[in-house]
Amino acid sequence: MTRHARVLVIGGGVVGCSVLYHLARLGWKDIVLCERKELTAGSSWHAAGIFHALNGDAAMSRLQAYTIGLYRELEEISGQDIGLHYTGGISVAATDERWNLLRSDCERHRVLGLDTHLLTPREVAERFPLMDVSDVKGALYDPMEGYLDPYGATVAYAKAARKLGAEILRHTMVSSLTPLPRGGWVAGTDGETFEVEHVVNAAGLWAREVGRMAGVELPLIPMEHHYLITEDIPEIAQLGHELPVVVDLDGEMYLRPEGRGLLLGVYERDATPWSRDGTPWEFGDNELLAPQLDRLTESLEKGFRRFPRLDSAGIRKIVNGPFTFTPDGNPLVGPVPGVRNFWSACGVMAGFAQGGGVGRTLAEWMVGGEPEGDVFGLDVARFGAFATRSYVAEKSAEFYSRRFRIAYPNEFWPAARPAKVTPLHERHAASRAVFGVSFGVETPLYFAPEGEPPSEQPSIRRSNSFTPVAAECRASREAAGVLDISTFAKYEVAGSGAAAELDRLLAGRLPAPGRIRLTPMLAPSGRLMGDLTTFCESEGRYLLFGSGYLQDWHMRWFAEQVDASRASVRNVTEAIGGIAIFGPRSREMLAALTREDVGDGALPLLAFRRFDVASAPALVARLSVTGELGYEIYVPAMYLQLLYDRLRAVGADVGLRSVGSYALNSLRLEKGYGYWSREYSRDYTPMMSGLSRFVDYDKPRDFIGKDAARRERDAPPARRLVLLEVEALDAEASLYEPISAGKRVAGFVTSGGFGHTIGRSLAMGYVDARIADEQVPLEVSIIGDRRPCRILAAPPVDPRGERLRS
Repeated sequence: MTRHARVLVIGGGVVGCSVLYHLARLGWKDIVLCERKELTAGSSWHAAGIFHALNGDAAMSRLQAYTIGLYRELEEISGQDIGLHYTGGISVAATDERWNLLRSDCERHRVLGLDTHLLTPREVAERFPLMDVSDVKGALYDPMEGYLDPYGATVAYAKAARKLGAEILRHTMVSSLTPLPRGGWVAGTDGETFEVEHVVNAAGLWAREVGRMAGVELPLIPMEHHYLITEDIPEIAQLGHELPVVVDLDGEMYLRPEGRGLLLGVYERDATPWSRDGTPWEFGDNELLAPQLDRLTESLEKGFRRFPRLDSAGIRKIVNGPFTFTPDGNPLVGPVPGVRNFWSACGVMAGFAQGGGVGRTLAEWMVGGEPEGDVFGLDVARFGAFATRSYVAEKSAEFYSRRFRIAYPNEFWPAARPAKVTPLHERHAASRAVFGVSFGVETPLYFAPEGEPPSEQPSIRRSNSFTPVAAECRASREAAGVLDISTFAKYEVAGSGAAAELDRLLAGRLPAPGRIRLTPMLAPSGRLMGDLTTFCESEGRYLLFGSGYLQDWHMRWFAEQVDASRASVRNVTEAIGGIAIFGPRSREMLAALTREDVGDGALPLLAFRRFDVASAPALVARLSVTGELGYEIYVPAMYLQLLYDRLRAVGADVGLRSVGSYALNSLRLEKGYGYWSREYSRDYTPMMSGLSRFVDYDKPRDFIGKDAARRERDAPPARRLVLLEVEALDAEASLYEPISAGKRVAGFVTSGGFGHTIGRSLAMGYVDARIADEQVPLEVSIIGDRRPCRILAAPPVDPRGERLRS
């Protein structure tokens, strides 16, 4: 017999039960959860149960804050005691660098709505007398941290979901998933068969196996993780108050009360992936792994130094249990690209800090068609085909081993690199490129001068890249720069209905044949879904260009929104290579490599043509992301080396210099140009971001998000994007630093950098609209110190855009 249901959630851990509860809370009926054994039988039951709101990703901080705030309400709704302890949490710094980062974090938390403050070593000792603070520089205190009973919290979600009409089937293992032509699924179990509209993979340790049933390989792997519980410690009973949760960041360990003892967890430097090829179905039901105490020696020695009382405390229990990790440590949430109605809610390393937020996000997505705000940092679509099994194992182990180490903003960790390279990689390496990585592809950050090693020193301040980047910027403004843009995402939209489909998909007006337009793309809510550049070859063929790391994210959106019977959408990123040249000498370089007229009359701004360049069949576009006269040249990937070599040869006589992404950041800030994921994202709208000038609010065809966009136009938003000049010292603003007007937070930074042409530090950010129109004194926090800044009414370089049009 086959049962019908709207949703089948697979997995009865804290995440699966949270998804079920939030779907029911949003009003969906006929929803079922299947758990192969008992609730919490995977990783949930042996979790340490610590929760905290602090996270380097803003979206994760919001979700974690929501999760923590939900627990009191969840107890009331379910009637289930979850053993909730709001003890507060202390993150300890024992080095100057770590202390500076905590000071920066504390300032950012003002923007994120977190109530944290800094502690002196003496204040740390008062809150946690068992800690040796002799080398402590300070700490960050969060009053909302604490711990709970993992089993109780999971059951509370389950009971609350049942009260709202959801069904939970224990001892019911899903053994097969078969897609239906209309988009639903047939799920076989060891009992009933289900026909459902949606499947949610919240299978935790078995998420890979469930993904494989649907034909996808999810980028996650279980890692072994140890913590130990001590015997009772008499000093704890004598305190008269409960100890807070502690994270010793430099010692790479965490600690919380456990009765009258302590629970101490460690992240070993030698991370151990578990069950690389797949989790055995028979594993679980309160099963643990054998402890490996020899791996913990170094970590425990650090623990005994920080908490001397541990040295003489007996060990009551040692837990070694597997938890799933992803290459960047964030969950995998959302609709899985390429598979209809198959949703991911897995890879949640910190389930009791993140599970509530993950459940709400996925439920909002399923019920309303989109999540609230920008959740790309946990979107399953942030990984592409480059995330192979070996890549996932290496990167996840690297993340685990560096869990508490400083993640510098200019540091790209080495595991599984290089994975993907552009055709120019060896040319760049020979030119002493220092590489970063984006969407798995090695990308030059800058080019080191002769005599200096091609490596950047990790730092939160200006690094050894400062001087060579200045030289790259100077060449770009005074002569010419060349940039490898092969990593730009490129999509071909073709078919008899291509124009009509794009006119509905894009909020901007479509270009005429041979012309180019910046065309924002919106979600139904009116929030940004892309800042695409559209090339029209004919009404039946268009090329769209965007951010390379959004390829799977945008292709999923195109598949959902474009009628495949009227137009096809192909990702042609890897088939087409690209080079950008810019600067006052760029036109003569291009002219030297073609017989075609490339003057302003033949190839005006925002136009493109196809002709041979250096014997390569090329699409040549007149546009530049630097604000200088410039061109983007696209050729089949096999021609890219030839084109690059010829450009370098003719450029040698005009002062051409290879340029990396650091210089591009400086150049675009001097023009006030925004970037996706910083100035533009799903957190923002056209009016907020300044992209409204590219939206055709009155075009006859209804585009996605048109009604919401018009409502926003008629009621301007409270915040606007601005360009700031900052009186910085030896570091720049970067992301989410507060912009203050006196004691009040008036906005926040989205990106920053040094403007090498003007010799001043710049930042972009969102501020209160009233502040944007008034010249009131402002300050921006940089590494915990407030620095004066001012809003610029116009870009400091070529404000009229004369160079771009020259």
